[in-house]
Amino acid sequence: MEAKKVLFITTEIEPFVPENKTSRKGRLLPQTIQELGHEIRTFSPKWGTINERRNQLHEVIRLSGMNLIIDDTDHPLIIKVATLTASKMQIYFIDNDDYFMKRGILTDKEGKEYADNGERAIFYARGVLETVKKLGWRPDIIHCYGWAAALAPFYIKQAYNDEPSFRDAKVVMEVSAKEFEKDLGAENAVFVEYKDAHYADIKDICAETYGHTELEKIGVKFADGVIIESKDVDPAIIEYAKSLGRPVLNPVEGDSFNEAYNTFYRQIVEESNN
Repeated sequence: MEAKKVLFITTEIEPFVPENKTSRKGRLLPQTIQELGHEIRTFSPKWGTINERRNQLHEVIRLSGMNLIIDDTDHPLIIKVATLTASKMQIYFIDNDDYFMKRGILTDKEGKEYADNGERAIFYARGVLETVKKLGWRPDIIHCYGWAAALAPFYIKQAYNDEPSFRDAKVVMEVSAKEFEKDLGAENAVFVEYKDAHYADIKDICAETYGHTELEKIGVKFADGVIIESKDVDPAIIEYAKSLGRPVLNPVEGDSFNEAYNTFYRQIVEESNN
């Protein structure tokens, strides 16, 4: 595939957070796609567990300063950046005191899931898209990975569908094994200011519950292609993707996923052009 601009909207990236399956891929995937010759931008939430001094994060003043309104409340958007020197890869972090400061990824220190995780995902998705607009950068492919990124396809295809930065982008949703247990609340956490206009589009998915499976189904519904992270993904998500006729890439074992993903990106782009 000729060189493309690829935007990665991830949930975790090591070494900023402890290494696990999600954070490892969050780092390796953008790195290996960049090594194939593509231009990339990579985003992560600035979880409260990330040590800013040790990881040399600094605020990007020209990108910060916007307020995002969620549930009729203003939440300042703060953008920070750090560089992984060895891979020459820059990471943008979406930050906000209410949603991320001194707070873990999904749970508090006692292991209790945060009640506002749905709103945190909304803020993250919108924060990334607003920042990319400010950068004046137009991705060809947007790869969303993990629960925090699952609402991004909805916003790209609905609220931002006329935005030049995303109008021609192809969205890939990588669905993962179950990451949380809590019902996030279909009535108080979903799409807030866009609910009146677009809730009907997802009512069949989360009319009664809004958990991990429903969250990822929303990502699938508004994606152009779906990647199955592992054999542990809820079969209901896979069947839903197939029922919509979305191209699906089955799990790729180990860390040798760059070529398979690159080929899948090409497939998505070519199919959309036919």
